[in-house]
Amino acid sequence: MRFETKAIHCGRAVDASTGAVSLPLNTSTTFQRSVDGSFPSGFEYTRDGNPTRNAFEMAMAALEGGEDGIAFASGMAAIAAVFESHPSTGRIVLPDDMYFGIRSLIDETDIGSRFDFAAVDMRDLDAVRAAVTSKRTGLVWVETPSNPMIRVVDISAICKIAHEAGALAVVDNTWATPVLQRPLEIGADAVMHSATKYIGGHSDLMAGVVIVPHSSPLGRPLRMVQRHKGSVAAPFDCWLALRGLQTLSVRMRAHCEGAQKVAEALASHPRVEKVLFPGLQNDPGHDLAKRQMSHYGAMLSFIVKGGADAAMAVAGRLEVVARATSLGGTHSLIEHRASVEGAKSKAPGGLLRMSVGLEHPQDIVDDLMQALGGTFKAAAE
Repeated sequence: MRFETKAIHCGRAVDASTGAVSLPLNTSTTFQRSVDGSFPSGFEYTRDGNPTRNAFEMAMAALEGGEDGIAFASGMAAIAAVFESHPSTGRIVLPDDMYFGIRSLIDETDIGSRFDFAAVDMRDLDAVRAAVTSKRTGLVWVETPSNPMIRVVDISAICKIAHEAGALAVVDNTWATPVLQRPLEIGADAVMHSATKYIGGHSDLMAGVVIVPHSSPLGRPLRMVQRHKGSVAAPFDCWLALRGLQTLSVRMRAHCEGAQKVAEALASHPRVEKVLFPGLQNDPGHDLAKRQMSHYGAMLSFIVKGGADAAMAVAGRLEVVARATSLGGTHSLIEHRASVEGAKSKAPGGLLRMSVGLEHPQDIVDDLMQALGGTFKAAAE
């Protein structure tokens, strides 16, 4: 089956008892034993297994080309589980432009004291190699495109460096989704998604999922963290995510087409210092993204001339684009990352990060142009 067909059918079948084509939501926390004490349904207690969650895990494994999926209560729960489950207490190598939630996880929980973390610019393969080989490394964490600087890094090359050092490589594929990028096929040992974003697609659920290939050393440890630490995704969130998967391919095409038009319009505006988006030919990650991804994604950042005050003023004038955290939903969202992340932010003061939604692209462009001052036509002239 091709991707679109898998997204609709994998993990789901017509309900045998009712003939329902749409997968029923199963919220039961407990399941009946037979008279001999066994569980003929295969389910005992919802923390150990739930029909709706199992269906979501199977669907995600199929779409990423993996063997198993392990669904968590959030993307951060999935990330923490990977850090705790990798088969080494040694170094974890991270991108210096990592998701800010990971910085907070390291700084504000015991995770930071339990492992040795090293952050490097993963576009520099020599820097990655030095970080991986300078000390026993158990895990290399990859984000591409990165948040919020939209950097593209070479998944295959970094996986090779990790494997040569005996480490595992795990890729956060949240922004690209399996529609645009397939990390397991080019060497990754696992793939993580915040399903809250494009997988769900409607800004109405929270879940995370890790997909592992056959015989992965991460498979059982992750499952044990999920079960015994209680970090399971709720059945209703899994049901919503399964609903979202059915339109993921169509939505991603529209997201990407809109983002390309928005990026090109922003790049022509005199008040925009720089647009960070691999779909632009002058972007440093363009050629690599063209080889590694089937499209360039729907996340972009742009730097407004005049710094933080000017950027905040632009965001404040927007009427269609919402000033809100998160990404991957139907609404276009914008955020001033430096003020959100605080003193440790790596984002320039003038940077606005944008998730291009499913509104008509010209309406998004028009809103940005009026917020920046002037029309796209005037900017182009």
